[in-house]
Amino acid sequence: MIQTLDPASRALRVAYQALRRAPWPVRRALIGPQRHNDRGDRLEADTALLLALAGLRGEDRLSTSTPEHARAQMVASIQLVEGPERPLAEVRELQVAQQLPARLYVPGGDDGRLLIYLHGGGWVVGGLRSHDRLCRRLASEGGQRVLAIDYRLAPEHRFPAAASDALAALRWARRSAAQLGVPPEAIAIGGDSAGGNLAAGVALQLLSHGESQPAFQLLIYPATDLRRVTASHRALGEGYLLTRASLDWYQGHYAPEIYDPRGSPLLAPDHRGLAPAIVASAGFDPLRDDGELYAAALIRAGVEVSEHRFPGLVHGFANMDGAVPAADRAVGELIEACRARWRALR
Repeated sequence: MIQTLDPASRALRVAYQALRRAPWPVRRALIGPQRHNDRGDRLEADTALLLALAGLRGEDRLSTSTPEHARAQMVASIQLVEGPERPLAEVRELQVAQQLPARLYVPGGDDGRLLIYLHGGGWVVGGLRSHDRLCRRLASEGGQRVLAIDYRLAPEHRFPAAASDALAALRWARRSAAQLGVPPEAIAIGGDSAGGNLAAGVALQLLSHGESQPAFQLLIYPATDLRRVTASHRALGEGYLLTRASLDWYQGHYAPEIYDPRGSPLLAPDHRGLAPAIVASAGFDPLRDDGELYAAALIRAGVEVSEHRFPGLVHGFANMDGAVPAADRAVGELIEACRARWRALR
């Protein structure tokens, strides 16, 4: 993995790992004073160190970046912090819904269950490469097949292109269940950030069309209310990787209709009848309240919800499992939640 990095990024990864082992006074000098969020939660120490190095590297300059540059930057940034490659029985390249590149991850000894995974990246960046290691882990440790979808990105394809692709991918998977090695009813959907937004939107679209729900929804720090009016957006919009300016940049390119449930699932008029949901949030994430409020709305609607809050982590932690032990544990917790959902459906 490290060999694919450019020399500067490789050196930064090595430096980060060395600093993690350095005496606390050395790390404290780089990190600075302990940070707390608006609820009094303390920022996890390894995450604080990562944020300090990200600042030195000049992260989050999206407002002056092109989408093409931002896409390359995302891959490079994730390579710095992602975990090791997990062994799998098979990895297969596919075309789904007639046009979308996809990648099927098959673990050894799975018993015919599939998670469709939609990557994060603000509907503008990300793809099969950026989330390859995460999808491998979801498959290997989760005992589930994972189908990663390379949906169309903005600004080349604005709203609702990504939402339409996500729904088309699930419908294709149901029609092609035999080819994928699973029964049609054993298909779940999930994603992180913008991907979590799309996954929630798929469940709502299925509901509105009278189609059956997925087995469950895995929503990792999802964007659910594009009005961005919550306390976490006000308090955490600077200094924690995902910023107010970057959110402006993403939404400006995607150009969603913010009151459309495909863009803001929280604003859907009715959540009754949706699939069970696993909802994860991070304490130092402007999208923290998006996830928590969506979980609460689902619970009020009678939907079964497994909620997972990680108070000391930041947005993007699912891709940080190679650098932040607390993120590694958080991903493991979410994988176990998926396993529990599959067990409940037997």
